[in-house]
Amino acid sequence: MNDANPLQKLIAQLARLPGLGPRSARRVALSLMKKPEVTLRPLAEALIAVADGMKRCASCGNLDVQDPCPVCADPKRDRGMICVIEDVGDLWAMERSGAYQGLYHVLGGTLSALEGVGPSQLRIAPLVRRVAGSGGAPVREVILALNATLEGQTTAHYVAEQLAAYPVAVTRLAHGLPVGGELDYLDDGTLTAALTARQKTG
Repeated sequence: MNDANPLQKLIAQLARLPGLGPRSARRVALSLMKKPEVTLRPLAEALIAVADGMKRCASCGNLDVQDPCPVCADPKRDRGMICVIEDVGDLWAMERSGAYQGLYHVLGGTLSALEGVGPSQLRIAPLVRRVAGSGGAPVREVILALNATLEGQTTAHYVAEQLAAYPVAVTRLAHGLPVGGELDYLDDGTLTAALTARQKTG
């Protein structure tokens, strides 16, 4: 098949997804093609709807089809708590655990000298503005729920320094987070334990 073939294009796009290589992508494409009206067409319509409607929440940085996102728009959430996370996948992991009922702030990555990612490339300044009371309820606690990697810990330390001048408790996830571990790969029980046993920084 050549590159102009729609099937080959589908396989190539599927192969770019995390966890899928060329062989897995071919298997997925074949499965979709067996029942196009039940699987392939609804998937295509859902993808187009998300692509056309995707927005980044102006408040927390979450990706959704509405702004503000459902979490920020929920009046039942505790607006005095902000959980700082690296990316949207971590937000989904936290929501899956059901242990947290506050708001979030997606940084969009972590500090990395090797990759040239500095504070200006992350959403740290908007976080500081939120804590400073820029249009919202007073924030009493910021939870640094960053991955237990060198980059994650460096970023957590930097964020804590930026918030040191404000009357807000800055805590970090504690027990249950293995060194080198990433939130999106933790089971719900481990994540809930880590959130419950968070500790104040410094």
